[in-house]
Amino acid sequence: MATSESVQDNLVLDYPQPSKPRVLLAASGSVAAIKFESLCRSFSEWAEVRAVATEASMHFFDKSSLPSGIVLYTDDDEWSTWNKIGDEVLHIELRKWADIMVIAPLSANTLAKIAGGLCDNLLTCIVRAWDYRKPIFVAPAMNTFMWNNPFTERHLQTISQLGIRLIPPVVKKLACGDYGNGAMAETSQIYAFVRLACKSQTHGACSSLTSNDFPSS
Repeated sequence: MATSESVQDNLVLDYPQPSKPRVLLAASGSVAAIKFESLCRSFSEWAEVRAVATEASMHFFDKSSLPSGIVLYTDDDEWSTWNKIGDEVLHIELRKWADIMVIAPLSANTLAKIAGGLCDNLLTCIVRAWDYRKPIFVAPAMNTFMWNNPFTERHLQTISQLGIRLIPPVVKKLACGDYGNGAMAETSQIYAFVRLACKSQTHGACSSLTSNDFPSS
């Protein structure tokens, strides 16, 4: 978790033109969050990275395992430095800072929250405040029956209308022991998908891309 000092140090309004895209990586509560450290390492080779994690996702990875230099923000940081009107609000500052947001894993619960416009934690507040001229990518992870639930299709259609881009799950043996669709794409595939979608390495300029363009493993 970021300290009060690190929140202030890492979020300032007057940024110089970055030489790398600024990518905000976010993890929600799924067993696939065990791969979040690997995802952060992949993106840090190409981009300037900040990370956001929900309370549930923190059960599956150790924040100390993240690459050095990557600041992790949690719900506890949301109002830690806010004292009065005019002070910075973390979810707004992170939205301003980022060129691209990648939510991986995206749990069924967080998908439903985003589709319904709910914003009850740092991650969903960032999405609700997002400037949709900038891309958001999501990599769902859930049980096959949850993935096949009619609500999931409805929620995916809703977020697609916002311009949120889907990195489809894959078929494999799941953490629960079931076999089927719903496993998060491999971190290398997520990284390749986002890189392929981006026309340049500055300010996350992205081309129009559909799930049919998903890179093969």
